[in-house]
Amino acid sequence: MGLAKTHGGAVLGVDATIIEVEVNVGGGQLQYFLVGLPDAAIKEGQHRIEAALKNNAYPMPRQKVVINMAPADIRKEGSAYDLTLAIGILSACGALLEREDIAQYVIMGELSLDGSLRPIKGALPIAIEARKQQFKGFILPKQNAREAAIVNDLKVYGVEHINEVVQFLRGEKELQPTEVNTRDEFYNNLSTIQLDFSDVKGQKNIKRALEIAAAGGHNVILIGPPGAGKTMLAKRLPGILPPLTLHEALETTKIHSVAGVLPADASLIAVRPFQSPHHTISDVALVGGGNIPQPGQISLAHNGVLFLDELPEFKRTVLEVMRQPMEERRVTISRAKFTVEYPASFMLIASMNPCPCGYYNHPEKECVCAPGVVQKYLNKISGPLLDRIDLHVEVTPVSFDELSSAGAGETSTEIRERVVAARNVQANRFTNEKNIYSNAQMSSKMVREVCAINPAGQKLLKTAMERLNLSARAYDRILKVARTIADLAGSPDIKIEHLAEAIQFRSLDRENWAG
Repeated sequence: MGLAKTHGGAVLGVDATIIEVEVNVGGGQLQYFLVGLPDAAIKEGQHRIEAALKNNAYPMPRQKVVINMAPADIRKEGSAYDLTLAIGILSACGALLEREDIAQYVIMGELSLDGSLRPIKGALPIAIEARKQQFKGFILPKQNAREAAIVNDLKVYGVEHINEVVQFLRGEKELQPTEVNTRDEFYNNLSTIQLDFSDVKGQKNIKRALEIAAAGGHNVILIGPPGAGKTMLAKRLPGILPPLTLHEALETTKIHSVAGVLPADASLIAVRPFQSPHHTISDVALVGGGNIPQPGQISLAHNGVLFLDELPEFKRTVLEVMRQPMEERRVTISRAKFTVEYPASFMLIASMNPCPCGYYNHPEKECVCAPGVVQKYLNKISGPLLDRIDLHVEVTPVSFDELSSAGAGETSTEIRERVVAARNVQANRFTNEKNIYSNAQMSSKMVREVCAINPAGQKLLKTAMERLNLSARAYDRILKVARTIADLAGSPDIKIEHLAEAIQFRSLDRENWAG
């Protein structure tokens, strides 16, 4: 009986802290003390650990057991410390004397009563921190092994039962480290396109709008009647965005790991995420938070697309709480004792019917909404939110001739090549700018510098703003979109035709749009 040390990991935000677990056995009657700000799930672990040890014929001390989880001022949460505590208790009881380097391993996993292990959340950030602190290895449930094995220069052992861990630490059995060739895995899955634009019949103008949006990182709102193809088009947007870089893939995987939404045996996420929450979502579920802060939908959409279908049906508070993260591309969640930051750099695609019945401005069907109802419906979306959406695209129904045509449209791969070329132009343009990677992220000052237009262009823009009754906020948006159109065309200057096309994408800024 004596003192033993093991190590686990606590996740705060998308980063981890190594937790040292000190176990002291002896010096008194049967009592069990767990200190160091553990939550209820960790305290309940005492019963899981006792049952798992007894069912596998390991000793459970009948003396005073004191367990300290250091640093003691950080709150520890979740059931993933079961295995850490169990191995600490066995070591303090002298059951693992043959192995002296137990403290050189990070050990985590939730125990079942029979000793088998269940998966944990946040394995990737813990593995990154373990490598940083030069631990010898990371022992964790087999379902999480491939996720943690993304981290090189760290031996990751995936196990299914506590017996495997005990035998390994006693030197009775060797475990084979899980190996993932991160770069091969990443590049093999990089060009995977699940939903292709070639499936969409007609809608050339909408495809063009989404190509511009992808090329400049612009937010889009699609307005059209039911069944016009808004959702179908939105779901295909990730396929034409530039492929993830290795850094972006790692960052995205970390967030999904912390949220516990990575599938079993998954490794690196190589495809841009697409999140489509239902309109009944709460503001906390959308941006993140809760008693134990967790990433929200906008963080899960980091480096990808957030699709809000039927935008006016979302609660006003939910949409308003999204405004700041859209500007800053991160979410800050503050509590009394700590602050957590989650990245949230996403492209927003919203879709909506033009009115409650869905047929306002429809070429064939008549709108049955009462006077003023259309404007009231549109007013559910606030001006400040609309201000952050660069392209307003009217989606019209596809004709029978287009639907029944045999010819296939352009593939997502072909469109993506043009998008990548335009993004490369922007990467060169913003080389010296911090945290600006696309035209959509430019400040008003940069718009004046980068989006200079000739006198003919100025005249066109002035005429458009006066005749179409465009609001003042449309000015910068039109210039940003025109710059992207010029980049797609390989033009160093914004020409009149680029401006004219950009002006078309400001439907909702026309003061008489809703009659």
